[in-house]
Amino acid sequence: MTSHLGRVRHRRLAALAAAATLCASLLGASTTASAPPAQAATGDAAYVMTYFKESPNGSGNSNNVHLAVSKDGLEWTALNDNKPILDPTAGTGGIRDPYLLRLQDGTWAIFATDLAPGVDFARPNPNIHMWTSPDLVNWSADRLISINGANPDSYTWAPAVFWDASRSQYAVTYSAHPAGGPNGVIMAVYTSDFQTFTSPVRFFDNGGRGGVIDSAVITGVGGTNYLYYRSDPVGGLAGARSSSLAPGSFTEYSVPPKAAGCVEAPTPVQSLSNPSTWWLWGDNYCPNNKFEVWQGDIASGTWSLKSKRDFTAPLGSKHNDVKTITQAQYDGLLSRFGGTSSTRLKSSNYPERYVRHANFRGRIDELPFDPQSDAQFRQVTGLTGSGVSFEAVGFPGQYLTNSGGSVVLAAPDGTARSRSDATFTAVSGLADASWTSYRSSSDPSLYLRHSGFELKVTTIANATDRADATFRAVP
Repeated sequence: MTSHLGRVRHRRLAALAAAATLCASLLGASTTASAPPAQAATGDAAYVMTYFKESPNGSGNSNNVHLAVSKDGLEWTALNDNKPILDPTAGTGGIRDPYLLRLQDGTWAIFATDLAPGVDFARPNPNIHMWTSPDLVNWSADRLISINGANPDSYTWAPAVFWDASRSQYAVTYSAHPAGGPNGVIMAVYTSDFQTFTSPVRFFDNGGRGGVIDSAVITGVGGTNYLYYRSDPVGGLAGARSSSLAPGSFTEYSVPPKAAGCVEAPTPVQSLSNPSTWWLWGDNYCPNNKFEVWQGDIASGTWSLKSKRDFTAPLGSKHNDVKTITQAQYDGLLSRFGGTSSTRLKSSNYPERYVRHANFRGRIDELPFDPQSDAQFRQVTGLTGSGVSFEAVGFPGQYLTNSGGSVVLAAPDGTARSRSDATFTAVSGLADASWTSYRSSSDPSLYLRHSGFELKVTTIANATDRADATFRAVP
């Protein structure tokens, strides 16, 4: 969410600058069961991500619920063309920090911070949003649930939920400023039905130091429970563990290596293909809206930062949560909402940079930037009738075009040569065969590449050239 009040003020200024309803019995009845679901339920074969969206100047903001899917947990396809799946209608009319949970009866729920654009981050608010679904496709109406009324001067940020089998109840953890301080504490309330809740308790206060937000609890991994969070005292993400789930029982054991910028909102994800492998997603908010991912072993708390070659988040995504799903659920989500119709081209040797147009000239730049659509293209059948052409999403009818060795955004002038200059043949990546290179249709001895971060169409002479001419097409 946002860290202590100094960062609250920074983020607030940045923000200012910048269908079936489930039956009532689902929410009215207990959802207890004898044992919690595994981190990855038997039969799960894919992943789903929840998130909201922002961009540096606010033009790409969407304080709504978005979903994406993935087969490997690292390369993601936004659903519904990266438009919202759910629009908040209650409370402030906006959300942040959506969290997805498979409930004990196999149905689903999404929880989120109640915070619209322009609203003071630190404004007292006891409420969070909740939606429910039997299948991830059909969702209930939005409703507010009040969980933090005992702390009337506190915000209620970044809800996360887990099943506490010892209590036969769900625990809802969230960031708050409890009466008497300190600022930045993980609180918890308990419920069996999401209708009535216990009084809040301090779940984790960092040994009384506070300065912690954004909780993610992973239960029952080899008999141990894990809590990851943003810690101001360590200046990044941290992990704690406990043999129980009792409030106050967690002790810090892991501090992942620092990443450039400012990282919060940890999301631990267990690999389906190799259960001993875990990824830790973190939301980098300076510059705003990009993710870092660590890979490691949650038991030892040993993590290493992954290259951005190895993962791609949805464009503009913020503060994600990830859960595993079945193949049928993956197929159902794509069937109902569709994927992403546009393409981005990621550079192989500068994987934080993407092909874009700026002032109608092609280049590669590091995300985030505005407008986000400068990096989005429709990969269409080549204008010559074969190969591929890249039509700018923000400027329909204009294509990445070879103009004397430089790449510009231009509309074909009706000549065969203009169509050929805007057409490329996709071939195995010159530096990495699992990626792609694009050979010029006008002159097959030339390839699309970057040089000095500007896009060119040139001959390829050495290993540097081959790396400069290698890209990955991602949603």
